[in-house]
Amino acid sequence: MTVILSGLAVGSLYAITAVGFNVVFVSAGLFNFAQAQFMMVGVFVAYWTSAQLHLPVELGFPLGAVIGFSLGALEDKVAIRPVMGKGAHAELVTTIGIAIVLDGVASVIWGTEPLQVPFLGSTRSLNVFGGYVTPVQLVTIGVAVLVPVAAELWSRHTLTGLASRAVSEDRSAAMVRGINVRRFTFWSVALAGAFAGALGPIVGPQTYAVYNIGDTLAITSFVALAIGGFGSYIGAAIGGFAIGIIEQVSVRYFSATYQDFFVFALLLLILMIRPSGLFRTHAARRI
Repeated sequence: MTVILSGLAVGSLYAITAVGFNVVFVSAGLFNFAQAQFMMVGVFVAYWTSAQLHLPVELGFPLGAVIGFSLGALEDKVAIRPVMGKGAHAELVTTIGIAIVLDGVASVIWGTEPLQVPFLGSTRSLNVFGGYVTPVQLVTIGVAVLVPVAAELWSRHTLTGLASRAVSEDRSAAMVRGINVRRFTFWSVALAGAFAGALGPIVGPQTYAVYNIGDTLAITSFVALAIGGFGSYIGAAIGGFAIGIIEQVSVRYFSATYQDFFVFALLLLILMIRPSGLFRTHAARRI
């Protein structure tokens, strides 16, 4: 049970990152490769607030959200809007460029050694269903369950959520119906950045503050999206949890060498059965 709980805790990090990817994908119809770096920045903000400034850890939440929102808004202005709608999905290249810049800036400011981020609660392990888990892991699992459910309800049962799905499905048709596509893109990227930045005090105690953590989260979360299905918040979360459990089980019963093998074997199996992912749905069109 400890292995399963540990897998859920690790998978919750992938699930949260994948949900952030999906926020932009559903609302703007693009993939923001810098999303995981916004979470990395939030982790460093949490470290800077608590360990360097010796301020309450709780301040990392609003401060990380503000900085994440600002970075998202800046990314939209310099890396997404200039190339949006010009074909060839150029925003994939420009957002990767933003991710590389953020990695470099973080390494220059804080160095390359992992830095410990304190947790705002207890650090003692708890016995849950016969397994041991820390409070920060329980909090992360809870966030990874509640956020995709809330996002799925928002996208299906609110006017703005339905409009965001319309933009993702057909940008031209959405513009004809009066939806401000550029505004949706801006707010999706900025709010996804705020969401990632605000989670720094929760993610940091598990991953430590290290400049390249965004790269690992981005790659694995992309696989989680491919498993769950692009555009599905619930699918993104389930894909993240599945990868976390597979990694921990393979490490426990086989070796850390094989964890990537089992993860990508699952990915290939699912893509052969359902190429669009487990929870990806297609809208039927009458022509």
